Amino acid sequence: MTEITAALVKELREKSGAGMMDCKKALTETNGDIEAAIDWLRAKGISKADKKSGRTAAEGLIAIAGAGHKAVVVELNSETDFVARNDAFQDLARGIAEVALSTDGTVEAISAATYPASGKPVADTIKDAIATIGENMTLRRSAKLEVEHGVVATYIHNAAGDGIGKLGVLVALKSVGDKAVLTSIGRQVAMHIAATNPLAIRAEEVDAAVAERERNVFIEQSRESGKPEAIIEKMVEGRMRKFFEEVALLSQAFVINPDLTVAAAIKEAEKTAGAAIEVVGMARLLLGEGVEKEETDFAAEVAAVAKG
Repeated sequence: MTEITAALVKELREKSGAGMMDCKKALTETNGDIEAAIDWLRAKGISKADKKSGRTAAEGLIAIAGAGHKAVVVELNSETDFVARNDAFQDLARGIAEVALSTDGTVEAISAATYPASGKPVADTIKDAIATIGENMTLRRSAKLEVEHGVVATYIHNAAGDGIGKLGVLVALKSVGDKAVLTSIGRQVAMHIAATNPLAIRAEEVDAAVAERERNVFIEQSRESGKPEAIIEKMVEGRMRKFFEEVALLSQAFVINPDLTVAAAIKEAEKTAGAAIEVVGMARLLLGEGVEKEETDFAAEVAAVAKG
């Protein structure tokens, strides 16, 4: 059996927001499995934590470049926000996004592509910038969307300048309709995605493992009611329908007009665009998502130095 250490309890407490004793019990019940312990806490109604993305600590910038029918979003990390405000770093982020437009959009392809200003691969250009600025940098993530007919709309939230910020969204709309209308509704949908972070475009596209995990949590929560299994099954099915409505883009209430779903808002836009509109892709990059910066106890650090 896995030893339930203080460090393990602390980690679960930070991720779930639950009390120390509840965390210890959850870890004991799940043999030290952090993810299973989070689900156990949720099932017991002790914690609603189901995402670790809130603990974003990495600095840097999200940069977007677009060309109508295609667009790309990249994440360039730095150690401090001070460097992220540096003009040279911002220009580098924008430049990398522009280079990425002519690649397949993967980090590997972008890193190997030539950066025009230096005549070197992007990877080497980043190394040169590290030497100049004196801080580590990483091209961490990227995504590219492209459509033959239609537009790829973009949106930057918390913009730090033209095409750069803390959160970037792409949404690909397939249509032969009016480009201006497509760009307008596309930007609105991109803003919606920035706000709600949907797991998939449609309910049937939600990852099966994620859906199964939610179902298991709902089953455990429903069993706490003590109701018969037949009733529990109906309760779970109802909660799963609501879950899919909440996490699938097209069934979500449109943030710009909550009286409509996103699907209904797009249907309305079709009347002005003069053609059907289909959402065929989306990408959302939040700066530092899933990265935890090591926290240091400054007082303890000073005390340690003082002791020699």
